[in-house]
Amino acid sequence: MTIATSMHNAAATLAPAIESVLAQTFGDFEFLLLDDGSTDASRAIAEAYAAQDARVRLIAMPRQGLVRSLNQLFAEARAPLVARFDADDICMPERLERQVAFLAANPDHGLVACETTFIDAAGAPAGNAPIRRPHDHDAILAVLEAGPILCHSAVMVRTDLVRAAGGYREAYVHAEDYDLWLRLAGQTRMANLPEYLLAYRISPGQVSSRHLGVQARNAAIAWLAHQAREHTGVDPTAHLATLPEVEALDSAFGAGSAAYVRRRTIDRVLYAPECLAGDAWPMLLGHIADAGASPRLWRVVLRLLKAGYPLHALRTAAALIRHAA
Repeated sequence: MTIATSMHNAAATLAPAIESVLAQTFGDFEFLLLDDGSTDASRAIAEAYAAQDARVRLIAMPRQGLVRSLNQLFAEARAPLVARFDADDICMPERLERQVAFLAANPDHGLVACETTFIDAAGAPAGNAPIRRPHDHDAILAVLEAGPILCHSAVMVRTDLVRAAGGYREAYVHAEDYDLWLRLAGQTRMANLPEYLLAYRISPGQVSSRHLGVQARNAAIAWLAHQAREHTGVDPTAHLATLPEVEALDSAFGAGSAAYVRRRTIDRVLYAPECLAGDAWPMLLGHIADAGASPRLWRVVLRLLKAGYPLHALRTAAALIRHAA
């Protein structure tokens, strides 16, 4: 079994993350730590653990980004199962044992994740409400569009499945895991264990917060690509290095696709005014043009004002008045 971790400037959290893996009740694994061009002490920390434990293997690379790092980890993996794990999270002691046992008992399943708790930047329990994920395959399929269906850092997957699917796709940056789960959904069965086997760290500035707008947009396009594969057998994004601009989505996927992506993006970032005033701003104006005025969008004006974006609030109000039904 292989644990695959990509790290970039993770020195502040790396040691406890590694310790949580080395303390697993299931000990027959290789632990791949890919240092993606860190400029802090991450590499030195990983080297120290590799010198002490033969199961730890460091792969040092120039900066290449998460998607390429993940694909390299799957290419380097020597085992038939890969457990993904981020360098700022904590594995509960029985995580690997429980997931290996599940996949051994369920050969028709290619992937299993688990429930997660939340910790803050200091490692203390965080106040975030728990995410109630579906547990069996049919329940996962039922909410595949909306998610969140799987925690990336908590997934264990059969190595050959990911390789056969072509790995993670760079075009779906910040939504590369969701895109992969959608592609695997047609190839295998998936599950979430009901046990809380991973502590997921919530910290200011993490990728999922900084790039929420891009993540939401790319996830919505991933769903359109999934639907296209299901209905036509063809994925219009299959060979693209970057995804089409939103305005070009109707041509790629059919009428209404651009409006769908704008709506899904705004649904996701509705309570993140810094995102609405940032990379999701054009999507907000486009969504107002698509959908017209509504009470929930008028509340965005107040949210923007309270967050210190008066110009964006004014322009949002003007757009709502212009497009009032």
